Amino acid sequence: MSRTYQYPEFADPQLRPRYTGIPTFFRAPFQESPSGLDIALVGVPFDGGVTNRPGAKHGPREIRNQSSMIRKMNPVTGIDPYALAKIADVGDAWVESPFNLEQSHQEIESFFREVHESGVLPVSVGGDHSVTLPIFRAIAADRPLGMVHFDAHCDTGDDYLGSKFHHGAPFRRAVEEGLLDPKRTVQIGIRGSLNDPDLWKFSHDSGMRVIYIEEFFERGWKAVIDEAKSIVGSEPAYISFDVDGLDPIYAPGTGTPEIGGFSNLEAQLMIRELGELNLYGGDVVEVAPPFDPTGYTALTGATLMFEILCVVAQSLSRRK
Repeated sequence: MSRTYQYPEFADPQLRPRYTGIPTFFRAPFQESPSGLDIALVGVPFDGGVTNRPGAKHGPREIRNQSSMIRKMNPVTGIDPYALAKIADVGDAWVESPFNLEQSHQEIESFFREVHESGVLPVSVGGDHSVTLPIFRAIAADRPLGMVHFDAHCDTGDDYLGSKFHHGAPFRRAVEEGLLDPKRTVQIGIRGSLNDPDLWKFSHDSGMRVIYIEEFFERGWKAVIDEAKSIVGSEPAYISFDVDGLDPIYAPGTGTPEIGGFSNLEAQLMIRELGELNLYGGDVVEVAPPFDPTGYTALTGATLMFEILCVVAQSLSRRK
């Protein structure tokens, strides 16, 4: 409906009171087609790859709700992503066959292939971490990506309970399929008890740089992220952020929490350094709202998604 506003700035829906409007990521415009965009904000409400606690399929909806708290500009870096790129929420890569894991991944891949073929970069929210594999299949088919990976787990396991495609194995599969360059991959925050001492052996053997949480705290976030940037280099890269990389005091609403992680602020500081990379997308995964009725984990996920959006827009603006 047409309307004359007492306050002219309210013509921009992102500047209206934050309790109004239909929830989209950051109150950005909604359009179902990626056509004409630079960056697409995408939800991936799928958690058929979890090995224990489900709930991450509810992440995109609650992150959209909590993202109404996020304003347009990053005050620390000065980045206004909407001034650098045409951005919209393009909805969800939802699946019609959620009880078939491999078919679900094919459907997710198809959604992201349309985004990629439109020349648009995805910034996404899962869903469990298995969804990053079909995203890679869509956007890295023509050349492998490097990656900065924040997580408590390497996610380079193998077969579990009869499946090779669960949320503990996407990056092993991505390397095997030629989608991820392990020698330009850095995994930050790894920790937690194991049943198999060789669970993350693939990461080490393939050449990934694995930074366990003890090393992270010994060296500090700045030294760690400087090394990560050096390893990833100037070739195309991706950011993947599993919220269980954070200490669960900051993100209790996740499927596989591990105590002793880094803080929200350390996560923000590290992501802000990554705008120098040649980024082609990013995601935040494993927000499981049923385990956090306060909504705080979803707010954390929304804030980290915004940080990723800022650096993806910054990287893209240099290539234009």
